[in-house]
Amino acid sequence: MNEIPPTRWEQWGQSGYKDEFTRLIESGADVEGEARLADTLVARGSRILDAGAGIGRIGGALQARGHEVLAVEKDPELVERAARLFPGLPMLTSDLLALTPASLAATGHDGGFDLIVLVGNVIVFAAEDTEPQLLASLRDLLADGGRILVGFHPVRMHGNARDYPFDAFAADVGAAGLAVQHRFGTYELHPPADDYVVAVLTRA
Repeated sequence: MNEIPPTRWEQWGQSGYKDEFTRLIESGADVEGEARLADTLVARGSRILDAGAGIGRIGGALQARGHEVLAVEKDPELVERAARLFPGLPMLTSDLLALTPASLAATGHDGGFDLIVLVGNVIVFAAEDTEPQLLASLRDLLADGGRILVGFHPVRMHGNARDYPFDAFAADVGAAGLAVQHRFGTYELHPPADDYVVAVLTRA
């Protein structure tokens, strides 16, 4: 594989994200909206990949709901915080572009996920011009009938994130051999909106 470029998240540097969400989790705040929707998309005990897992809040919530979860995160500070907050959550330290069935197998993990969760603006912090490659890499990790749940702000809201209009996202989805099965404006399934995109993807 060619050298993996740095993500927009890496180029941004310290964001305060891990401390903010740690405080919310430890205060008992509800930070599981994405997990509730993800849980409805699969049967109990499904295999789920939390791609760009951050401090593990979604992967941990899905594991608590009875799913077999593998979390993947590149940022070592976030991996360390996830280990403290969710010590039972399997966490693989890797760039998402490096994920392949073979690379997972080399670390003792299988592909064939029933659902891949790519939420919390992960895709708008991907390395420049790698979005179709990222989506294609995740496509190759799906089980038959598997789906990808994506959530992001289409207009830049944070740090070094990109603007990512839905039409541009949909074009990248198609280029990756995927299709948009559903689009919503929130994780509570409100109609499509201009300020947030929730999409469920399938293989084309």
